[in-house]
Amino acid sequence: MRVETGSSVYQPRQMSAVTEAALPVQSASDASAADGAATEPSAKFGKADFTGMTRQQLFDWMNNQIRSGAMSMDDSTPFLGMTMKIDARTGVPVDMQTDSEPVNFMQRAARGIEAALSRGENDSAARLSAALSMMQRYQGQLTSVDMHA
Repeated sequence: MRVETGSSVYQPRQMSAVTEAALPVQSASDASAADGAATEPSAKFGKADFTGMTRQQLFDWMNNQIRSGAMSMDDSTPFLGMTMKIDARTGVPVDMQTDSEPVNFMQRAARGIEAALSRGENDSAARLSAALSMMQRYQGQLTSVDMHA
């Protein structure tokens, strides 16, 4: 919150696509139920799907893994590389917050392993292989739960 002379301006935080996707959409029936009648709480679950997630979703998942101690900073290197995107026309990085294109990161990692091996980059292939194994392990696992009354 930023306070200016006599007034306050609320600056909402940017929501990640994972968080937004986990938020239920309020329908007209939800709004009419809010007129005093008690409603059942609803829950929406977010699950990791590395075959169709945005770069922002992968970045958020990676950061959550680091924060929880499930991933080291070194282990995050191949994931960080997969979140990068450069516009071929302009050569400028594409902002992941505005890029909603789903990516199959498991396929991307598998192709990266093949490419690294063909160039004799065994260390890069090993890092990508570890990343692919981690994605396979976490595929379909619960990533978020939003409860609303």
